[in-house]
Amino acid sequence: MNRKVFDDYAEKYDSWFLKNMIILESEIALLAHFLKKPGHALSVGCGSGLFEMLLQRDYGIVIEEGIEPSVEMAEIAHNRGLKVQIGVAESMNYKQNEFDTIIFNGSPSYIKNLKQAFKKAYRVLKLGGHILVLDVPKESSYALLYNLAKILGTWDNPLLQGVRPENPYPIEFVADANWRTTQEKIDLLKEVGFKNFKYAQTLTLHPLYSNIEKEEPIEGYDRGDYVAICGQKL
Repeated sequence: MNRKVFDDYAEKYDSWFLKNMIILESEIALLAHFLKKPGHALSVGCGSGLFEMLLQRDYGIVIEEGIEPSVEMAEIAHNRGLKVQIGVAESMNYKQNEFDTIIFNGSPSYIKNLKQAFKKAYRVLKLGGHILVLDVPKESSYALLYNLAKILGTWDNPLLQGVRPENPYPIEFVADANWRTTQEKIDLLKEVGFKNFKYAQTLTLHPLYSNIEKEEPIEGYDRGDYVAICGQKL
């Protein structure tokens, strides 16, 4: 992850979600799907704390702690009530067996060594605790568009006319991301010891139409542009 990108465009990050409120609501619903009783929870790559704030407001789900490499993002999250440690996922500094739930929401694509980050998460989770990994899968419609825009270096290209969303994800964040397939993430989670997997998905419509009506999560990961993987430390 390029911290400077997120430092320089922190407000642009929130602004994009607020222009795409239906997408945001669908993603929040997916996050809440596996967070009925999160206990002591940590949000890895918490960004501006927007998701955590809305989880509490709309679902009564409280996430108190986060870790975030961008100072500008962390400051916004702190102002929203999150206790934030400045740092990267690969070297998170918490006690062993400290958390009941660890959340990677949208952050895996910006973590360079994801296996190392998952190893750290496994260490600081309590026995029986859960890891929740949500992201845009590389095989999804959104990621295919993102990768094309990344190659082109812009959303304003004739190849993307008529197929890109009205308010596309800022090109600065697109350029900095490395999307992985759902199977890649499952394999990494298994390698570090997680078991008992469950899956859910949302944003099942083409990106042109996903900001029209809120979607409720459905099981599986075969059609959603935003997928949740829930694993357990046993």
